[in-house]
Amino acid sequence: MARQQPPPWVHPAFLLCLLGLGGAIEIPMDLTQPPTITKQSVKDHIVDPRDNILIECEAKGNPAPSFHWTRNSRFFNIAKDPRVSMRRRSGTLVIDFRSGGRPEEYEGEYQCFARNKFGTALSNRIRLQVSKSPLWPKENLDPVVVQEGAPLTLQCNPPPGLPSPVIFWMSSSMEPITQDKRVSQGHSGDLYFSNVMLQDMQTDYSCNARFHFTHTIQQKNPFTLKVLTNNPYNDSSLRNHPDMYSARGVAERTPSFMYPQGTASSQMVLRGMDLLLECIASGVPTPDIAWYKKGGDLPSDKAKFENFNKALRITNVSEEDSGEYFCLASNKMGSIRHTISVRVKAAPYWLDEPKNLILAPGEDGRLVCRANGNPKPTVQWMVNGEPLQSAPPNPNREVAGDTIIFRDTQISSRAVYQCNTSNEHGYLLANAFVSVLDVPPRMLSPRNQLIRVILYNRTRLDCPFFGSPIPTLRWFKNGQGSNLDGGNYHVYENGSLEIKMIRKEDQGIYTCVATNILGKAENQVRLEVKDPTRIYRMPEDQTAKRGTTVQLECRVKHDPSLKLTVSWLKDDEPLYIGNRMKKEDDSLTIFGVAERDQGSYTCVASTELDQDLAKASLTVLGRPDRPRDLELTDLAERSVRLTWIPGDANNSPITDYVVQFEEDQFQPGVWHDHSKFPGSVNSAVLRLSPYVNYQFRVIAINEVGSSHPSLPSERYRTSGAPPESNPGDVRGEGTRKNNMEITWTPMNATSAFGPNLRYIVKWRRRETREAWNNATVWGSRYVVGQTPVYVPYEIRVQAENDFGKGPEPDTVIGYSGEDYPRAAPTEVKVRVTNSTAISLQWNRVYPDTVQGQLREYRAYYWRESSLLKNLWVSQKRQQASFPGDRLRGVVSRLFPYSNYKLEMVVVNGRGDGPRSETKEFTTPEGVPSAPRRLRVRQPNLETINLEWDHPEHPNGILTGYTLRYVAFNGTKVGKQIVENFSPNQTKFTVQRTDPVSRYRFTLSARTQVGSGETVTEESPAPPNEAYTNNQADIATQGWFIGLMCAIALLVLILLIVCFIKRSRGGKYPVREKKDVPLGPEDPKEEDGSFDYSDEDNKPLQGSQTSLDGTIKQQESDDSLVDYGEGGEGQFNEDGSFIGQYTVKKDKEETEGNESSEATSPVNAIYSLA
Repeated sequence: MARQQPPPWVHPAFLLCLLGLGGAIEIPMDLTQPPTITKQSVKDHIVDPRDNILIECEAKGNPAPSFHWTRNSRFFNIAKDPRVSMRRRSGTLVIDFRSGGRPEEYEGEYQCFARNKFGTALSNRIRLQVSKSPLWPKENLDPVVVQEGAPLTLQCNPPPGLPSPVIFWMSSSMEPITQDKRVSQGHSGDLYFSNVMLQDMQTDYSCNARFHFTHTIQQKNPFTLKVLTNNPYNDSSLRNHPDMYSARGVAERTPSFMYPQGTASSQMVLRGMDLLLECIASGVPTPDIAWYKKGGDLPSDKAKFENFNKALRITNVSEEDSGEYFCLASNKMGSIRHTISVRVKAAPYWLDEPKNLILAPGEDGRLVCRANGNPKPTVQWMVNGEPLQSAPPNPNREVAGDTIIFRDTQISSRAVYQCNTSNEHGYLLANAFVSVLDVPPRMLSPRNQLIRVILYNRTRLDCPFFGSPIPTLRWFKNGQGSNLDGGNYHVYENGSLEIKMIRKEDQGIYTCVATNILGKAENQVRLEVKDPTRIYRMPEDQTAKRGTTVQLECRVKHDPSLKLTVSWLKDDEPLYIGNRMKKEDDSLTIFGVAERDQGSYTCVASTELDQDLAKASLTVLGRPDRPRDLELTDLAERSVRLTWIPGDANNSPITDYVVQFEEDQFQPGVWHDHSKFPGSVNSAVLRLSPYVNYQFRVIAINEVGSSHPSLPSERYRTSGAPPESNPGDVRGEGTRKNNMEITWTPMNATSAFGPNLRYIVKWRRRETREAWNNATVWGSRYVVGQTPVYVPYEIRVQAENDFGKGPEPDTVIGYSGEDYPRAAPTEVKVRVTNSTAISLQWNRVYPDTVQGQLREYRAYYWRESSLLKNLWVSQKRQQASFPGDRLRGVVSRLFPYSNYKLEMVVVNGRGDGPRSETKEFTTPEGVPSAPRRLRVRQPNLETINLEWDHPEHPNGILTGYTLRYVAFNGTKVGKQIVENFSPNQTKFTVQRTDPVSRYRFTLSARTQVGSGETVTEESPAPPNEAYTNNQADIATQGWFIGLMCAIALLVLILLIVCFIKRSRGGKYPVREKKDVPLGPEDPKEEDGSFDYSDEDNKPLQGSQTSLDGTIKQQESDDSLVDYGEGGEGQFNEDGSFIGQYTVKKDKEETEGNESSEATSPVNAIYSLA
C-alpha cells in the first residue's frame, strides 16, 4: 500500500499560470511588429524519396510577412520550377514529384527569409537529404572453418544508408540468433563469438539491415560454420555443464580483446549526446566484463550496462564525464583490461539567448548573445539578414562583442537582429527584434476570471499585459490594502502573482493594475479555495489464492462542490472492468481471482482541480507451472539421474516434486508414483528395477496445489535379472468339496525383472512325508482337484522369468473344500427369561462331523400362534446366530403371549447341517404397543372428541386405557388430568373449561403387566386466533374505513328521526320485556375478536348459537309481537307503532352492563332518545 505523488499536471490553475513566466513580453498582434519565426524544419532534414518534400517555415508579424528562400546561399527562384510551390500565408515549401522528377536533385542547404517593412527574420540553415537504402553487394561466402574453442568474428559491413540501418542477425530460415555473453552482436553490427562450440554449426548466420524510411529489410548471404573438434559427439546434456569445455576436450585460455584492439584507445563525444563504450573479449571459459572509471565512480544516474555487460552507455554526457574508463575481462584463467580515454567536446549552447526588445521612444536597451562550447564559439551579428558591418551606420547603436547597446532609441531603430554563434561542431542562430512603440497599458486576458485552487497548494495568478514603456504591475486583494509582494506572495517580471501556500483566508478577489506614463489598466481574478481530494482508506497489499474473491478499498474525502471521479489503473494502465469485477464508489471487488489479475492496482480519485493516488499490489498464488526439459544422465543398470528445470512457482514456493513413471509392458499408459523430493532440488538419482522400459515425468507441488505433469522424458530400459521376490497374499481355499483353489497377487512390472514372468506352484498334504506336487502357471490362480474334504495343505508359489527363479518362497497353509455338516446339536434346552426373550443351551457336535470350519450355531424359530383368540400372526421363519464353538445363547425381540417353535443347526463354510428336534415354548404376557390412530376433533368451542383404535400388538389381555391430558397456552401449562377407560372404550369427549387454550393428550393401553407405549396428539388451534389476525388486516383497508363512516352517518340520521318522532307523538307506556333485547348483540363489536370466557355473551332467551358462535333469532325479525308482553302492541291512529324502546333495570344492573351497552350502537341511540 502506498500513496503516490500526483503528476505535475494535476493542478490546472497552477499550471495555467506557469506558461510564459520566464519568456519575454509578447506584443499583441493588432500592433505593428517585425517578423518572428514560429516554426521551421530541423537542421538535418532527411526525407523519404517516395513522398513529396516538405520544408517548413512559418512566421508572424504585423503587417504579415512575405517569404523567400535561398538554396546553397543563393536565391531560390520558386516561380521557375513547376514542382515547387509555397503554401498560402506561409513560407513552407512543397516539392511535388507526382508528375516525375528525382528527389536527389533537390538536396542542398535551404534558408527561409520572412520580411515585412519593420525587418527580416531568418530560419536555420536546413540541410535537405534524401533517405537511401542501397542494396547489399552480391558476394559468395565460403564456409567459415574454425577450431572448437577459438574466437570468431562474422563481419556484417552493411551498405551505407541514410539514416544508418538497424542491424540484426538471423538464420536463413528467419529464426533469430540466440545471444548471450558468449555470442553477441557489437555496436558495429558484427557478430562476435568469444569461443566457438560444436553446437554453433547447427544453423547459418545472416546479417540483416532494416532501413527506417523505406521500411525495407535487406539480407546478406548467410555464413556457414564448419567447426573442427576433437569430440564429434554433440551431447546436449553438457550444454550447461559447469565443466562443459573440459568435458569436450577444449583447452582453456586467458581472455583477450576482440574489440577494441590493444590495451588503450580514445573516444570523443559531444556534450548532450550518449557515450557508448564497448569491450568484447574472447577466452575459454567465456570471460565476464566489468567497467570502472579511473579516479571516481561511474555516474549511477546516467550509466547503464548493455549487451551482457559488454557495453557501457552514459546518457546526456557533460564535461564532468570526460576521463579514463577501463573494462576488465576475466575468467578463471586470468584477466586483462583495456583503457578508453574519453574527451567531451561541445557544439555551441546558449548561456544567454537574445530576446525581443520592446522600447519606448528615447529609452535605452541591449541585446545579449552569449553561448559556450568546446572549442569556444565565435559570435557574428546580423541585422535583417545582412552582416552588421555592411548595414547603414546607426549612431544610437553600439556593438560590444556579444552585446548590442541601444541609446535614446527612435522609431527608425526598428529591425530584426540575428546572432550566429558557431564552432567546428555546429552553430546556433537566434532572431531578436527591436520594436519601438508608444502604447498605454492594456490587459490581454479575459476580464473577471474565476480561478479555483486546492488548499495548501502553490498557485499563480496570471495577468498578461502589454504597454510601452513596459508598465509596472501591482496586485491588490479585495480592492484594498497595500501591494501584494513578499511573505506568502511573489510577483514575477511578467506580472504573475505566486501564492506559495494557499490558505482558506486567501480566497477572494485579486486585482492587478498595470501603469506606465501613458495611463493604467486593471483586471480582476476571483480565487476560490477548495478542500483537497484525499484517499483516507487506501487499498492494501494482498495475497490471494487463485479462484478466491479480493476486495480493494478506496475511500475518499473531497470538496463537495467538485465532482468526484474514482477510477482504477492496473500496472499504470486503465483497468478494464470485466464481468469478474465490480467497481463501487469506495471499493473494487475481483471475483474468481486468476493469474492475470496479479499486478499493481492504483486508485485514482480525481476532481477538476486535483487528484490523489493510492497503490496496492495483488499477488496471486497459483499452482506451479509444469517442470520442463527433463533429462536423463548417469545411466546405470539400476539407477539413473533425472534432471528438470522448475516451472514458475506462481508466488507460492514449491514444496515437493513427485516423480512418476510409466512402463509399456504390463500397464502401458498408466502412471505410478516413483518417489518424492523436496522442492529445493531439481535433480535426483532414481533407483530402478530390472527389465523395465521406464518413462518419467515430474509434478511440482506448492501450497495451492499440483502442477500439470511435465512432458515425459525419453525412455530408458534396464537390463533383466531373476526375480528378487515372490507373489504375495498366497491362499488355498476350496470352492467345491473335492478341490482346493490356490490364488495369489500377481507381481507388477517393477517386480518381474525379466520377460515371460511365470509362477511355480507347489502343494502337498500337511503332516505327511509325501512329495511336493508342482505346476507352472502364467496367471494368478491354480485349482487342485480330487482332494479329501477339508484337509490342510502346505502351499508354495515361486516367481520365475527367463533369467531364473526367484528366492525360495514361504510355506502357506491352505484347506481343501468343505462339505455340509453331518450332525445336529443335541440336548437343546429352552428357558423363557421374560415376555420377549429366551435362553438356549445345547451340546456341541463332534469335530469330525463338521466337515469344514465351524462358523456358528444357528437357531431357526417362528411364531406359531398367539394366545389371544382370533389374532392372526405371521409364521415367517427367523434366525439367531451364535458364532464360534459356543454352548449357549439368547434369542430376543420375541412377541409376548405367543406360542413359538425352534430348531438348531451347525453351520460351516459350505452351509447348514441337519436340524435338531423341534422345541416348543410360550412367551408370557407383556405390555401392549401404542393405541393406533388417535384422532382429536373439535366440533365446537366447548367440547373435544377423541377416538382411537386398539393396539396393533396387544401382547396380552387388555385391561383398559389410560388418558392423560393437560391444557396449555403458550408457555403456560395447566394441571394434568388422568382418565381410565375399559378395554372396549375407544371414544371420549372432553368438556372445555378454557376456550382459548389448547390441549395435549397422551394415551396408552394396559395389560395385567402394566401400561404400554404411549401416543400423543394436540387439539387444533382455536379459530379466534386466525380471525383476530384477519380483522386486524381488514381494519386497515380503505374500503372498511369508508363503510364505517357510512354507518356512522346513517346512525346520526336515525338519531335525528327519533328526536323528531318523539317530539311529535307524545309519550305512551310500553310494557317491559326485560330479557328480550332489541336485536342480537354482536360479540365482535368491541374489539373485533371472540371472548369465550365472557358469561354475558351466552345466548339469550329466544335465540340459538350457530357453529361459528354468532347468535340467530328463532323467529323473523319483522314480527313486532316479540316487542310486547303477551304479544300485544300499541298503535296510533294512522296505524304506526309508537313507543319508547327502553329496557328498565335497577341501578346496579344498569351499572354492571354499562360497558356492554356502550358497545352496541343501537343501545347508544336509545339512551340518547
